[in-house]
Amino acid sequence: MDLSSLLLFIPACFALNMAPGPNNLLSLHNASRYGLRTACVAGAGRLLAFSGMIALAAMGLAVVLHTSEYLFLAIKVLGAGYLFFIAWQLWRAPVSEARVAGEQPSGTWKLARQEFWVAAGNPKAILIFTAFLPQFVTVGGNMPVSEQFLQLGVLFLLLEWAAIAIYAGLGAYLQRWFERPGPRRVFNRVSASLLGCAGLGLLAARR
Repeated sequence: MDLSSLLLFIPACFALNMAPGPNNLLSLHNASRYGLRTACVAGAGRLLAFSGMIALAAMGLAVVLHTSEYLFLAIKVLGAGYLFFIAWQLWRAPVSEARVAGEQPSGTWKLARQEFWVAAGNPKAILIFTAFLPQFVTVGGNMPVSEQFLQLGVLFLLLEWAAIAIYAGLGAYLQRWFERPGPRRVFNRVSASLLGCAGLGLLAARR
């Protein structure tokens, strides 16, 4: 990939990474509750899911998702159902006692699993990798297509990690505003409502 393509790819890719979505909302919420470090560690689950999607796109297996209406429907229904489940948990989450800033939760692995399944349950993500990344791959150039895809994928994941850190940083900044039960309950329910809307949007998505 030449320099001009790289200079176009980075801002376009980062705009995708920073777009508000269920995973970024999770990072924001996790940081507001558990701190910056925990939210960033949990974000590794999202990166793992995206890595698998990039590998599928590079191998051409994502065409199956393009052509199979039933597979697309199954993935989006399961993904939306999981978003509704998380939204319900947030809506009913107890807020009587605020956590100490920076306290590590007992379920960091659970938060990472949430990030993974939210990302993996969104079929639009793999369609983005199928439609977006190949635009910056040069066929017949000096570098094999697979290596170009690998480089673009690694760069995408690095920018995604930056987006995780930015949303987590915002959540950590807001942490002190939600030490009281009242504001935290409002924040949890707003987050739950947004995740529920994301689930509805996923159900409405078409191939």
